[in-house]
Amino acid sequence: MPDKMLDAREIDGEPFGRIVDELEALGETEQLELVNSFEPEPLYGVLDRRGFDHEAEQVAEDEWRVVIEHA
Repeated sequence: MPDKMLDAREIDGEPFGRIVDELEALGETEQLELVNSFEPEPLYGVLDRRGFDHEAEQVAEDEWRVVIEHA
């Protein structure tokens, strides 16, 4: 069970800044679950470059969940 959750669907405007803020605040052993209405493929390269692992799962037609943790 992830320690933190961020539902990008509830963010007005571009959610990228808020996602980065959450990543920077993520503890070494914590996990963040990102909920989005589509697979956030552009985010995966950013996660790799910043030293994070991720696991994505489509749970509904318009809902993706991505669990993110330090690599």
